[in-house]
Amino acid sequence: MLIARLAMAPLFLISAFYKVAQWPGIVTLLDNQGAPLPMLGGVIATAIEAILPLLLILGLRMRWAALGLIVYVLGTNLIAHRFWEFTGGAQLGQMLAFFKNIALCGGLLVLTMTGPGRFAMQPRP
Repeated sequence: MLIARLAMAPLFLISAFYKVAQWPGIVTLLDNQGAPLPMLGGVIATAIEAILPLLLILGLRMRWAALGLIVYVLGTNLIAHRFWEFTGGAQLGQMLAFFKNIALCGGLLVLTMTGPGRFAMQPRP
């Protein structure tokens, strides 16, 4: 379970780093995609991508962190990866990102059901 937790966390942490490093790019992107309250959305997205993966790594409140990431990733799909609105190569790229996120949700769901495992700050009883 430790390896599974460690495998999923970097994707989010790297994304959070680039959101901070390229701020306010995420705000502009959310605004262009029609998201409500893009500034607040950018702050929330960055916080989620920074905090919840750390909880996964530590195995602390891991089930809640995994559930939070599932909700976040599904929301991201609905806002940013609406592949059905694209054509050609752009559609393929968005479709791959959409279904990559679905697969990621599947892995997070497994973590939610099994718990953090033995090597965690809050191991499964």
